[in-house]
Amino acid sequence: MFESFANLVKSLYPDSSTVALHEPVLGEREKSLLSACIDSTFVSTVGPYVEEFENKVADLVGSTYAVATLNGTSALHAALLAVGVEPGSLVITQPLTFVATCNAISYCGAEPLFVDIDPKTLGMSPKSLRNYLENETRYKNGRLCDKRSGKYISAILPVHTFGFPCEMETLVQISGNYDIPLIEDAAESLGSRLGEKHTGTFANAGVFSFNGNKIVTTGGGGIVVTDDAAIAQKIRHITTTAKTADPFHSFHDEIGFNYRMPNLNAALGCAQLERLDHHLNAKRSLANLYRRFFEEYDHVTFIDEPANTHSNYWLNSILFKEPKTLYDFLEYTHSLKIYTRAAWTPMYKLPMFSSCYRHETGETEEICSRLANLPSSASANLKGNV
Repeated sequence: MFESFANLVKSLYPDSSTVALHEPVLGEREKSLLSACIDSTFVSTVGPYVEEFENKVADLVGSTYAVATLNGTSALHAALLAVGVEPGSLVITQPLTFVATCNAISYCGAEPLFVDIDPKTLGMSPKSLRNYLENETRYKNGRLCDKRSGKYISAILPVHTFGFPCEMETLVQISGNYDIPLIEDAAESLGSRLGEKHTGTFANAGVFSFNGNKIVTTGGGGIVVTDDAAIAQKIRHITTTAKTADPFHSFHDEIGFNYRMPNLNAALGCAQLERLDHHLNAKRSLANLYRRFFEEYDHVTFIDEPANTHSNYWLNSILFKEPKTLYDFLEYTHSLKIYTRAAWTPMYKLPMFSSCYRHETGETEEICSRLANLPSSASANLKGNV
C-alpha cells in the first residue's frame, strides 16, 4: 500500500520535488491586489482592504460582525476575553487540537480543562462534556465551578478538527443549560457547514485562521465572527490597543493589544477569497480520490465528513488499525519527501498543560495513536485521477 500511495501522491503533485502537507495557491490576482496596496502606502492596520475582507468573511459565513486580527491565536485570545474569561478560571476544551487553542486560554490567565473527542467528528464529545458537567461541577456563589479545584468555569471551546464540523447544535444546548459562554475554534474550517449553517456561527463567537497552510491565507491572519454587537465592539477595541475615538489625543482606557490585521495581509485575503469555491471543489475531489484509493485496504480507514455536514476537507486523514503501521507509513513517506503527519500530540502530554485536569480522554488516545494527515493542497493535479 505504501508504494501505491506514494505513486498516487507523486502523480497529484508532479511538479514538486517535495510534497507539502498543505501549501497556498497564489497567482496574478494576489500580486495585483498586493501591488495596489503597496502603491496606496496603506500597508499597516489602516486601509480599505481590512474592512473589505471583514465584510466578505461575514457575508460568506453568515455572521453580522467580523473583526480581523494578526493570526488565529490572537483572534482566540480576544474572543475569550470578550466573553468574560478571567484569570484563575477554567475553559473546557478538547485535547486533540493545535497548541494555539490552549495558548490562547493561558494568555487570559485561565487554564484548559480537557474533555474527550467524538471519534466520528474528531471534535468535542457532547457526551463527555455532559458527563463532566453533570458529575464533576457544582455551583458556588451562583456560578458553576469545578468540584476538585473550586475554580469557576468561564467558557467552553470546541474545535472543528481538520475542518470537520463537530456537533455544535448539542454543544450549544449544553452550554445554554449551564449558562456558559461558547466559542468555536473554527480555525481550520472555512467553507465547512453543519446542515445549512457555517461553522463559527453557532456559538457566542467563532474564530478562523488564515495562516499560510489554511484553505484561504492572508500570510498570517485570523478573524472573529459574531452576531453579538457588544462582543464585536469589545474585540475591535481591545485588538486596536484599546484606543478611544479621539482625533487629537492618544488615550487608551484599558489594557489592549496590537492585534489588528494589516491592510497588506487583508489585500492578499481578498484575492484569496475569490478562489475559495475553486479550492473547496478541488479539495472535495481530492478527498473522493483518497476515499476510493483506501477502500481497497482493510487495515486503513479514510476519515469522512460526519453525517449532515459539508466539510472543507482541509486536511485529509486516515486511521490505521495498528499504531506501528502509522509510524512505518510516516517514515516511508518522509523518506520520499512526501510530508504526511501524525495527529497533534494531545495537549495534556505537553509539559505546560500536563497538570491540567482531563476527563475521559480514551478516544483521544486511541485516535492520536493511529491517525495520519495526508497531503491536501488544492493545487493537486486531478486530471486522469478523478
